[in-house]
Amino acid sequence: MAANGAGVAAHANGAGPQADNVGILAAEVYFPSTYVRQEDLERHDGVSSGKYTVGLGQQGLSFVGDREDAVSMALSVLRRLLERHNISPLEVGRLEVGTETSVDSSKSIKSYLMVMFEEAGNTDVEGVDCVQACYGGTAAVQNAVNWVESRSWDGRFAVVVMTDISLYPAGPARPTSGAGAVALLIGPDAPLVLERGLSTTHMAHAYDFYKPSGLYPAVRAALRERAGGAVVEHAAPAMDGPLSVYCYLSTLDLLYPRYAAKFEKRHGRPFPLGDAGRHATPPRPIYTFCPAPPVPRPANHALFPAPYNKLVQKAFARLMYHDMHGEVPEALAACGADLRDGSHPRPPMQMPRDLDKALVAAAFATYDRKVRPSTCVARQCGNMYTASIWSGIPQLIETTGAALEGRRILLYSYGSGISASMFSLLARAPHAPRFSLARLQATSDLAMRLARRVPKSPEEFEQAVQLAEQRYCAGNYKPELPALEELEPGTFYLAEVDARYRRIYARKPLAQ
Repeated sequence: MAANGAGVAAHANGAGPQADNVGILAAEVYFPSTYVRQEDLERHDGVSSGKYTVGLGQQGLSFVGDREDAVSMALSVLRRLLERHNISPLEVGRLEVGTETSVDSSKSIKSYLMVMFEEAGNTDVEGVDCVQACYGGTAAVQNAVNWVESRSWDGRFAVVVMTDISLYPAGPARPTSGAGAVALLIGPDAPLVLERGLSTTHMAHAYDFYKPSGLYPAVRAALRERAGGAVVEHAAPAMDGPLSVYCYLSTLDLLYPRYAAKFEKRHGRPFPLGDAGRHATPPRPIYTFCPAPPVPRPANHALFPAPYNKLVQKAFARLMYHDMHGEVPEALAACGADLRDGSHPRPPMQMPRDLDKALVAAAFATYDRKVRPSTCVARQCGNMYTASIWSGIPQLIETTGAALEGRRILLYSYGSGISASMFSLLARAPHAPRFSLARLQATSDLAMRLARRVPKSPEEFEQAVQLAEQRYCAGNYKPELPALEELEPGTFYLAEVDARYRRIYARKPLAQ
C-alpha cells in the first residue's frame, strides 16, 4: 500500500499517517491514433503555407470519430497508468476527473471509471469530477494533494484523470482543435513535489469561452428544427477569440508578480525566470525525511496551457518581459523596441506589434531550453483542454529524466471563465526507486507512440467530425469510425449507445 515505506510518518496525535514530499509519482498520456497534419489542413483549407504550422505553431491535430469519447480516453489512460506502474486498484483511495467534455449532465465520468475498481473489489474510492473549463484538471490535482496531506488520508494513492475533446466549427478556429487524456498518480515520496506556500490563484467572471446549454435533447431538437433539419454544431463552444487571449495573458500578468513576491519573501531574493543556469543544483538530501535544502532556485522549466503553441511562446516571452523591469536588453534594442515608453508591463492589448514580436524573438533561446521540451504532445495533438498543461509532465520526464532532479518547474494553469493558478513543482530523487525519474524515463514510450500514428487526410478528418456531430447526444446506434483495426491494442472504445442512451464500452485486446 502507498502508506508503507518512505515519505510517511505518524501524525503527532496518532490520528493516522502523515505524508511528506507529496506530488506526482507517475504520469501517462493517451491520444487517439487518428490525427491530421496541419500542413495538409493548410492546403485543404486554401490558406497560405505556414498559417497553421508557423502562425499557430502546431504540427498535428488529434481527433476522434464516434467510436471514442472523453470516457473511453479516460478509461484508456487510467488503465495505462495502473498497468505500466503495477498499481492495484485496491491501492487507490481517491480518483478524481478533470473535464469539460462530459457525456452526461448528471453522471460523472469518474463513475464510468469505477468499473476497474469494482472488478477488483474496491468501491471505497473518494472524489468525483471537477468541471471548470481547462482548469478542472488542476483543481482535481489540488484536491488529490490536499487529501494525501490531510488527516483524512488512509495511506492509499490518489489518481487524477484529465480527459477532453476540443472541436471547433469549420473556420479559423478549427486548426486549434485536439483530443487527449492524462493520468497522474499522486502520493508521498514523489519525484515531482508540489511546492507549498508559493501557489497563487486568480478567480473572476468573464465570457471569453463558454458552452451554454445545448446538452439537453429538447434544446437540441428545437435547434435542429429551426435549422430545417440540418445538423447543428451545438457542441461547439461560444468563444470570443481576442477576449480569450486577453484574459489568458492579463491573468498571467496578475499571477506572476504574486508568485514572485511569495518566492522572494520565502527565499530572500527575487525570482528571475531567466537565470536558472547561474545557480548550482542543491545537494541531494541524505535522509528520507529531510526537507529539500533551502537553496532558492528559479524555474528551470515552465509549463503553460496550450490552445496553440504560438500563444505559449507569447506567454513565456511575457514572463521574460516582466523580469526586464523597463530595461532594454541588447537583443530588443537591436530590434528597435523601446520598453521605456509607457507603463511596465504594458497591458496585452496595448503592446505594439513590433514589440510583441521582438519579445518572442528575444526569449526564444530561453524558451527552447525551458519550455519546448514539454510541448511536443501539445504541438502534435492539439488542444486537450484540462489535459493540455499536464501533458507536459510525461513529456518532460521522457526528454529529461533524472536530470530534472534539483530543478523547479513553474506551471501556469488557466481556465476560461476565469479560473487560474500559478504554482511550482520541485523535482527530487525519491527514496524508493520504484518512481525514480530515471526509471520513469526508461519505461516511457511517448515519442514512439506519436511516431507510429498514421496521418489521416483532411477529408477523412471532416468525415469523422461530421459523424461525431450527428451522433452527439444520440441514442440507439453502434459507432463506425475509426475502424477497430486502427485503434492501438489496449484502447478502450465506445461499443454501443442503446435506446435508453446508456453507453457501453469495450477494450481492444492487447497485442499477443
